[in-house]
Amino acid sequence: MQTPLNLNPTMPPSAAGSFRSDSTKHRHNSHLSSPRSDSPSPNHRQHIRRSASSLQPQKSVMINDIVGKGISGILYKWVNYGRGWRRRWFVLQDGVMSYYKLHGRDKITVNQDTERGSKVIGEASFRRVCSREIRHSQPRCKPFGEIHLKVSSIRESRTDDRRFSIFTGTKRLHLRAETREDRMLWMEALRAVKELFPRVSNNELMAPSENVVVSTEKLRQRLSAEGISESAIQDSEQIMKSEFTKMHSQLVVLKQRQVILVDALRHLEAEKVDLENTLVDESQRQSKVQEASSTARHHQDDEGSASDSDVDNDGHDAAEEDTDDDDDDEFFDTQDFLSSSSLKSRGSDFLRLSFDTDDQEPLNSMDDIDSSTRSNGTNYPHVRRRNKLPDAVEKEKGVSLWSIIKDNIGKDLTKVCLPVYFNEPISSLQKCFEDLEYSYLLDQAYECGKMGNSLLRILNVAAFAVSGYACTDGRNCKPFNPLLGETYEADYPDMGLRFISEKVSHHPMIVACHCEGHGWKLWGDSNLKSKFWGRSIQLDPVGLLTLEFDDGEVFQYRKVTTSIYNLILGKLYCDHHGTMHIRGNRDYSCKIKFKEQSFVDRNPHQVQGIVQDRKGKTVATLFGKWDESMHYMNGDCSGKGKGSDPSSEAQLLWKRSKPSKFQTKYNFSSFSMTLNELTPGLEEKLPPTDSRLRPDQRCLENGQYEMANSEKLKLEQSQRQVIHITQKRLPFTFHFYFCLYSCEPASAL
Repeated sequence: MQTPLNLNPTMPPSAAGSFRSDSTKHRHNSHLSSPRSDSPSPNHRQHIRRSASSLQPQKSVMINDIVGKGISGILYKWVNYGRGWRRRWFVLQDGVMSYYKLHGRDKITVNQDTERGSKVIGEASFRRVCSREIRHSQPRCKPFGEIHLKVSSIRESRTDDRRFSIFTGTKRLHLRAETREDRMLWMEALRAVKELFPRVSNNELMAPSENVVVSTEKLRQRLSAEGISESAIQDSEQIMKSEFTKMHSQLVVLKQRQVILVDALRHLEAEKVDLENTLVDESQRQSKVQEASSTARHHQDDEGSASDSDVDNDGHDAAEEDTDDDDDDEFFDTQDFLSSSSLKSRGSDFLRLSFDTDDQEPLNSMDDIDSSTRSNGTNYPHVRRRNKLPDAVEKEKGVSLWSIIKDNIGKDLTKVCLPVYFNEPISSLQKCFEDLEYSYLLDQAYECGKMGNSLLRILNVAAFAVSGYACTDGRNCKPFNPLLGETYEADYPDMGLRFISEKVSHHPMIVACHCEGHGWKLWGDSNLKSKFWGRSIQLDPVGLLTLEFDDGEVFQYRKVTTSIYNLILGKLYCDHHGTMHIRGNRDYSCKIKFKEQSFVDRNPHQVQGIVQDRKGKTVATLFGKWDESMHYMNGDCSGKGKGSDPSSEAQLLWKRSKPSKFQTKYNFSSFSMTLNELTPGLEEKLPPTDSRLRPDQRCLENGQYEMANSEKLKLEQSQRQVIHITQKRLPFTFHFYFCLYSCEPASAL
């Protein structure tokens, strides 16, 4: 007897059980570490990194090998156009991505106790966990947001190798890692966790069921073998059929309920798609309105400060952030070069020697200053310099910038007096020397010229001209305006540099500087014209820089325009835009364009340039970012199609040094931290007008804000007396006594 019964109502497959990914490779590097409960020493941290890097990749990796008891670390989260990218502490555990604030009243405590057992991604995250300043832990508060990966999709950005996004179905979370390697680790962990929750399509849920045949033939044979009568066997079959019929009726009801549920889910999915389309349309409409309004205001602002910049600007729609992440820019696919991991440095051996040291641990004898800041092949006396600023004595007060400068719109910023809270502890004279952080590029240019390679010489000069802007990334404070007659002298034998600068005019403020290096001299003057437009500041440098090599070749160029945005609302940031012309007196000249950052720019800080010979033929092309690196290619690549892969031919010219391990609010590099340092025995050798002897600047560096403000007022009053005396053409003496500038008529001394 056979009874056909439909016993197969489709059920979703179980997601339980262990997970094994055959396609996921386990990557290890120095950014992935597990904090210990005790405070690790630097040697211990190196041991952790060596242990992690020594593990071999496996063809099959368990999920616990990737995420362990959890993944945590710092990621930048896009908040809005006003606030921009903000640092958050993210924790991935049990299929849920949670994030917390690191600053403000609701910040969390992150240390070795709170992160015990989890894997930490990123150098900055590891330093925060291992910080000795935090000696206690507290219960972790409720997260500011949670993302369930079971119902989310993950996507990498194609234009920025540090960004990725997570879409939950109702909103998109835009995230950015510190480095490309950190993003790879996060994506690997997220995908591994995501694989635990396979998606089941509606077609699979509604797949047609197959009839299940239930036979009692084997049961009949068994009962007959036992000597059971035929009537008893038939009664047993009838009972079984009755019970199976009841079960079938119940399963049919469940099947009908499933169909109704699937139909409801389909309706919800259709409504969700309609809602998403409505939101996208509304977002695009509002973005266009805001862009038109911003453009109109921008044109009004530009009526009083037109720039000669001819940089190509791309307009971006706000909705592109979610939909068109892979659009191309107009100019020869620069962003494809920058996001490619195949960029190579295949220049001379001498170029490779200087760049290979960037990925090595800094030498102890240099106090963690990147070895790339030293000149190549030259032995100079060692000078021990500091690698961090002094700890602040006082707690800084919050002061509104808008409340101070709202009455100075349209005025020259050099005439606006600001409290020291908006200053950084270096002067404009020292900032001129800061542009020489990568002076080894000029040393290389000199050597290239000696070897007869004039093209590589101007390429290094161009890279040097761009590298001076790298130190401005994240710098939101204003340097001190030098006093009339103030000077700054720097002797860096380890870099082969001798530098001097002086303020030679008060109104307009003009700074003159001169520097000597290995086989070259650099001099120039700087007169900064500034305009304040309420929401932004525009700084137009006026002055010519001249670079002369010992063999007689001379290059001259001017700096580009700098703008500072979001003075009233949002996160302050600066951008450089315009065209820099580097003119030589021999074979080659160079034109470099700094692309102006648009309102929504997914790949900012781009730089492109060309080198031309005397006939105007393009012999080399440069591209990169002023805050990261510069590369070049021989010939003109502007005509190459998008299908070509010029990145394989690109060669590295310059790469930005690693950031300092001791970051402060000023975002100084390791080199910048040494500019205002008084090394042992230096003070008695300095003239009394040196910037390092300014009391207000020294107090600000030490975190003595009230005293710094008081000293600044005294110096400004003394300078007014000097100006008053000089206007009356009276003789005067400008001297320094007990850390106070003073001026008196010569007859009174």
